[in-house]
Amino acid sequence: MMLEIRDVHKQFDGQDVLRGISLEVNKGDVVAILGPSGSGKTTFLRCLNFLERADRGQMVFDGEAFDLHTATKADIARIRKKTAFVFQNYNLFLNKTVLQNVTLGLTVAAKMKRAQARDIAVAALERVGMASKLDSYPNQLSGGQQQRVAIARGLASSPEIIYFDEPTSALDPELIGEVLSVMRQLAQEGMTMLVVTHEMDFARNVSSKVLFMEGGSVIEEGPSREFFEHPRQERSREFIRTILRK
Repeated sequence: MMLEIRDVHKQFDGQDVLRGISLEVNKGDVVAILGPSGSGKTTFLRCLNFLERADRGQMVFDGEAFDLHTATKADIARIRKKTAFVFQNYNLFLNKTVLQNVTLGLTVAAKMKRAQARDIAVAALERVGMASKLDSYPNQLSGGQQQRVAIARGLASSPEIIYFDEPTSALDPELIGEVLSVMRQLAQEGMTMLVVTHEMDFARNVSSKVLFMEGGSVIEEGPSREFFEHPRQERSREFIRTILRK
């Protein structure tokens, strides 16, 4: 077991947003986190990377146990060295080139020499089809290209897990495919990924496991094909019917 999450709770302004979420992730799993808007999917993902602090919950990562509420800064830094987070809105530095955006974390956070960081960044950008845009700035790129740079930035740190928070939701429909293609390629290469997404084709055909949430709780969890073809819960069946009608 690479990652085990136990009993995650989170409140905002006295309202329960997460109500005891648990999840087990093996190396190479691609977990699609599904559910209607407001179900707590993004909050759950952010708690796993300490972008939000859970009120309660435990994490076991590579055999090491952490308390999600009381983890120290040193604990969080150690966890983040093993993970990458791809945001919905790219989070690129607009005043830096594509290459600079990818190398910055390597030279500043990892204290890597500039030449080595450049080699790693170029290799990561090649993986996502963006090596021809090293000297471009984000405002010269399409949304799909910016998101691929954001994925390259994550890959450059050699993470064990990548968290994706609705990586295609800010994109025009014709640009979604290029980002999903990169994610599909990463899945085929064995990258472990947790993906909050509304892209049902990706969830059904690329992910290995589905976590279906509503109201801050897990409604159903299981292998992706099984979830889509033989959902066990009526709420899951209703969700799938609604999605397929769109």
